[in-house]
Amino acid sequence: MVLPPADSSRLLIGGKLTTGGGGEFVTLNPATEEAYGFAADADKADMSAAIEAARSAFDSTDWSRDHAFRAHCLRQLRTALQAEVEGLRALTVAEAGAPVMLTRGPHLEGPVADLEFSEKLAESYEWETDLGVAAPMGIRSRRVLQREAVGVVGAITPWNFPHQINFAKLGPALAAGNTVVLKPAPDTPLCAAAVGAIIAEHTDFPPGVINIVTSADHELGAQLSGDPRVDMVTFTGSTQTGRTVMINAAATLKKTFLELGGKSAFIVLDDADIGAAAGMAGFSVAVHAGQGCALTTRLLVPRASYAAAVDAAAAALGRITPGDPSAPGTICGPLISARQRARVERYIDIARTEGGRIVVGGRRPAAQQHGFFIEPTLIADVDNAATVAREEIFGPVLVVIPYDGDEDAIRIANDSPYGLSGAVWGTDPERIAKVTEGVRTGTLSVNGGVWYAADAPFGGYKQSGIGREMGVAGFEEYLETKLIASMA
Repeated sequence: MVLPPADSSRLLIGGKLTTGGGGEFVTLNPATEEAYGFAADADKADMSAAIEAARSAFDSTDWSRDHAFRAHCLRQLRTALQAEVEGLRALTVAEAGAPVMLTRGPHLEGPVADLEFSEKLAESYEWETDLGVAAPMGIRSRRVLQREAVGVVGAITPWNFPHQINFAKLGPALAAGNTVVLKPAPDTPLCAAAVGAIIAEHTDFPPGVINIVTSADHELGAQLSGDPRVDMVTFTGSTQTGRTVMINAAATLKKTFLELGGKSAFIVLDDADIGAAAGMAGFSVAVHAGQGCALTTRLLVPRASYAAAVDAAAAALGRITPGDPSAPGTICGPLISARQRARVERYIDIARTEGGRIVVGGRRPAAQQHGFFIEPTLIADVDNAATVAREEIFGPVLVVIPYDGDEDAIRIANDSPYGLSGAVWGTDPERIAKVTEGVRTGTLSVNGGVWYAADAPFGGYKQSGIGREMGVAGFEEYLETKLIASMA
C-alpha cells in the first residue's frame, strides 16, 4: 500500500497546516478497495475557523485590490504544482482511480497549466470602465463602472475530476480578488489537501486567502453554503445536491454558481459515417468509467441505421477492458466507490425491467477480482422515456435511441431536464447548423470538435446549472459590479 505524503493529511486553515479537531478518516484506492491513506476529518469548528480566516483575510488585507500580487501568487502555485506533478499524478491515479493517461490532460497537467489564464486575467482585466458623461434627470454626471471581488467564496467540489474542478474554481476566484474556503468531496480529499500543503510551503498567499477543509461529514457543505460570512457559493455536483446548496444559500441571498448534472445527446445525422460516429460515442462514454457530467450518454441515430449503429457502438465498447488505472493503455478504470458501482448496477437492472436489451457489458469484469469495476455497457431497445435515458447514471453506460428526421432528433435531445453538453455528427453544414441552433445545451461538439479549454466558458441550461465556469465569463462570476456617478 502506497501512502500519500504526510502533509496531504492536514487541513489548510488561516495559512497553517493543522490536523483539525475531528481526527482522521480513511480514503480508498478504488482499483484495489484497499485503504490508500488518511485524511483530516474536519468538524464544524474547523469549518467555522476556515470561514473566519477567509473573512478576515478579505476584510483586513489589500488582497482584493493588489492585482499584480494575486497574479504573482497564482504563478508561484502553478510553478510549484508543476514541480510536484509526479507525486500528484500518483496520488490522483490511486485516490480518484483516474487513468494515468488522463493525468497528462484534463485530470492534472491540463488544469494546472490552465492556471496561467487566471494569472493573466488578474493583470489584464479591465477593472474600471469610463461610461462617459450623461445627463440623467438633467444632471450632468460622469459614470465609472468598477468591478471588484464578491468577497468570501465557498467552493464545494466533487470527486470525478478533483484537480480540474478544484482549479477551475480556485484560479478565477483568487484572480478576481476573493478569498476561498474549499471543501472537496470525501472520496478524494487528499488531492485537495496535497495542494494545500504546496500552497502553505511554496507560495506567498497571505494567511486565510485559501483554506482547504477535508471532511467525511457532508453536513459541512451545508454549513459552508449557509454561513452569512460567506458571500458566494460555487458548487459542482449532482442536480439533487445542487438544489440543497441553493436552498441553504437562499437564507442569506448569497450569489450562487452551480454546475450540475447532464444527460447529453450524441446526434448522428443520416449523412454521417454511422459506424465511425457510433463507435466514437461508445468510446467516449467509457473514458474514466463514464464519470463525467458532460459525457454524451444518449446516442441518437436515424431509425434506418439503428441496427448498424448498435453494432458499431457495441463493438467499440466491447473492445474496452476496464483495468488498472496506472497502466499506460487504460482508458476505463474503476468507479470511485462501492456505492457508485451499486448505483450503476441498479440502473442497468432498471433498464432490463423496462424492456431494455443489454447488448454488451452490464456486469462486473471477471478478470477484476478487486476494485469497483463495471464493464462498459450498451443499452438498446428503449425510447427516451426510459429511466436510463432520463437520469444521470455516472458510469460507462450508453443508451442508443432511434429518431425519425432531424426535427425529431432535436426534439429528443431537448426532451430532458438537463442541458449541459452534446455532439452532432454530419456532413452538411446547413443541417448541422440547424441542429446546433435547435439543441438547448451549454456546449456542443461538431464532428469531434473539442469545446473544453481555459478560455472557453462551460456550463448548462435548465437543471444542468446556473452560470458559467472558465473563460472570461467564469472569471466574472466571481465579481460584483459597482457604478459611481460624479457631478460633471
